[in-house]
Amino acid sequence: MSAIAKTGKQLLLACGVLLAQHAAAAPEAVVTPLLTRDLPNIPGKEVLMINVDYPPGAIDPVHRHDAHAFVYVLEGSIVMGVKGGKEVTLTKGQTFYEGPNDIHTVGRNASTTQPAKFIVTLIKEKGVDFFIPVK
Repeated sequence: MSAIAKTGKQLLLACGVLLAQHAAAAPEAVVTPLLTRDLPNIPGKEVLMINVDYPPGAIDPVHRHDAHAFVYVLEGSIVMGVKGGKEVTLTKGQTFYEGPNDIHTVGRNASTTQPAKFIVTLIKEKGVDFFIPVK
């Protein structure tokens, strides 16, 4: 292997390690359940309300909910997007919707210095996890 090829390979490896460290260092959202209620007139369904606190720089992994998800921003600014749709930046008082078949490809705090907080109300299958990672 030539010295140039060896140096290039080492550089690519170093960049990969740095990117992995950066991704691992991104703060995670803090999710707090607020309310769960059966929906007696819709057999097998329930409502789940959660509070999501995004620390500065928080990023969600790609996921889906298998639910109708209604987002309401309480403070800060968040970026949301689903597969096939456009990214949107939401601020206090704005809303976002995800359907049961949507893949949530973008979910992050728009700020690296300020926290953000939002409420999500999910109409979902009773007893089923509300957060499903997508690879």
